[in-house]
Amino acid sequence: MAQNSEIVRGFYEALGRGDVASALGMLDARVEWNEAENFLYADKSPYIGPQAIVEGVFARLGAEWDGFSATPEQILDAGDTVVVLGRYRGIYKKTGIAVNAQLVHVFTVKAGKIVRFQQYTDTAQFRDAAGKGASAKA
Repeated sequence: MAQNSEIVRGFYEALGRGDVASALGMLDARVEWNEAENFLYADKSPYIGPQAIVEGVFARLGAEWDGFSATPEQILDAGDTVVVLGRYRGIYKKTGIAVNAQLVHVFTVKAGKIVRFQQYTDTAQFRDAAGKGASAKA
């Protein structure tokens, strides 16, 4: 059986090549997906199951961003827990504002499937890019 870090690495690789079906196949049927508090797509966290993640997160990212990516720079394997440090990059279509934000993703992997995801990132940078930040209200 693959190490949990290899499963998570495969998840990013599949998404990076646009193979969403393969990425979803790495998720447990009851996966719990949590976006960071105050993140643009945290409105329905936790998302339960792959279809909820596709509709609530992935589809919105694809519709609202140009060149959006989540790039892992370091993957730390701690048994059932895998921590990923990396960067988000993309341009919000409606405003043309780019983000280049740190990310921390914490995965829980059991029996070869991702069963839980927790995101941490610079939510203010995303809010500002979407034109929803304090500067947009002024």
